[in-house]
Amino acid sequence: MNDSLTQVLINYGPFVFLFAAGWFFGSRHERQHLAQLTVAEQALGDITVSSERLYRPKLAAGSEGELVLGSVVIAQDYFKMIIARVLSVFGKNLTTYETLLDRARREAIVRMRTEAKAKGYTHIYGLRLEVTNVNQLGSMVEAIAYGTAVISIDHIKPTSAVNHKTSA
Repeated sequence: MNDSLTQVLINYGPFVFLFAAGWFFGSRHERQHLAQLTVAEQALGDITVSSERLYRPKLAAGSEGELVLGSVVIAQDYFKMIIARVLSVFGKNLTTYETLLDRARREAIVRMRTEAKAKGYTHIYGLRLEVTNVNQLGSMVEAIAYGTAVISIDHIKPTSAVNHKTSA
């Protein structure tokens, strides 16, 4: 009995260890990425993004629109893909893919907002998202976010003339 248990540990132990280590580090990386996205989204909160088709913000004088985009390719770890394949046999929700797509979309929007902020824009309208598989397994996706960036008068800070009125 002891000999057969040793054989099982020798045969399947490395696989179980690698699977557990991959799951741990993959989940840890995903949590860290989601936390970084939350911080970046808060830092870029002053840039308004609208996906409405016919919406146009009130433009500042002389402001011209410019196309801004953010692109990212994100891969899913193979350990979560194995779980997704097992769940798909039973017709379950594939939450591992849902988190992959959520991370990709959010990262693409953060990169788009970063580009707009670097160019001095305050508003992005006409946001569009494109998501596609990079490989046949569905473990890698590319997300592209793009829209028209402008300087909106809604974001222009009041001048110091307001302070002079109150002090007079």
